[in-house]
Amino acid sequence: MVTPVVTGLAWDTPLGRDREAVWTRLCAGESGLAPVESPHPLRNTLAGVVESVPYGTDSGKRQRVLAGRALAAAFADAGLSTTDPGVGLVLGTSFGASLDEEEPTLHAWADDAAAGIGHPGEPVCVMTACSAGADAIAVAHALVRSGQRRIVVAGGVDVVTEAKRLGHSALGTMSPTGIRAFDRTRDGMLLGEGAGFVVVEHPDSARERGARVYARLRGAGASNDAAGLTAPDPSGYAVVRAVRRCLASAGLAPADVAVVNAHGTGTPLNDEVEARSLLELFGSGENAPLVFATKGAFGHSLGATGALEAVATVLALRHRQVPPVVGLRDPAAPLRLATGSAHPVGAGVGLSLTLGFGGFNTCLLFEGMTA
Repeated sequence: MVTPVVTGLAWDTPLGRDREAVWTRLCAGESGLAPVESPHPLRNTLAGVVESVPYGTDSGKRQRVLAGRALAAAFADAGLSTTDPGVGLVLGTSFGASLDEEEPTLHAWADDAAAGIGHPGEPVCVMTACSAGADAIAVAHALVRSGQRRIVVAGGVDVVTEAKRLGHSALGTMSPTGIRAFDRTRDGMLLGEGAGFVVVEHPDSARERGARVYARLRGAGASNDAAGLTAPDPSGYAVVRAVRRCLASAGLAPADVAVVNAHGTGTPLNDEVEARSLLELFGSGENAPLVFATKGAFGHSLGATGALEAVATVLALRHRQVPPVVGLRDPAAPLRLATGSAHPVGAGVGLSLTLGFGGFNTCLLFEGMTA
């Protein structure tokens, strides 16, 4: 089977929309989390919202605006027309705006976003909780690798809403202080929002078009631990299985991995399970891959997070550096973590790991092409 390539990247985040400008801010250790007023009592009012789409207005409209802007940017970055019927669309989210506002269907936002950019096709909509954005890219990988599609634009979109803020506050997953992924003092996550898309293309198509190639999408793997609605299986068995499936699909071994973009929510159990899994897979010490996480900068954008992290992984490989884990001061596990400032990345491939509510574990593997 062929190895698909990535020919377009776009994101819309609490740190901005410009791809390289956002990356620079990430590497400088900046955070887009800020106080966001709420009429309800919450554990924390900090959230990562996209300021150019004002919070407090219609959540469904905000979701569609973020989706449309990032989709159009991804098409443009790849040199594609949004009206090309040959380009497939796979869009992911968690609940989007549907917990707060009545939607005709759970996929209506995706249909509207496609129509809004003039795309004539019907998008595939993926709703696998926090893994949705990564799963959308995994579906694109399968479609292109199998020859069913030549080009697919895939990723995720999600918005901060009052229902989500109340829900995570009530669950106790929301931090009362701030996100400190993998830190001994970690006490929870904070919500964010955004959109991220990658253009996944058959290498022959990219060659014929003379398209710029950012990376090869070498593999994808997934599992479900079925342990509960919210908490992961504490053994980490299913996380390890997803990563091993991903590596096997690419014909690679753990020793080939240079960098891991971890899920890194900052919740005590999630970080513990993820750290245990990564240590089982890669060990510790200077030969282990460099681990970073972006939720301290973006917040946890739920259905969009896997897509934003996929973009960040490609950029880390392209620029040969990773941003620091915002808030991390005292690591709780012997992982090789990016602390303090941006860190250089050595040769090898990059994994993007996403762990969702409902036991969804998804892993994507990229091989970078230097700028």
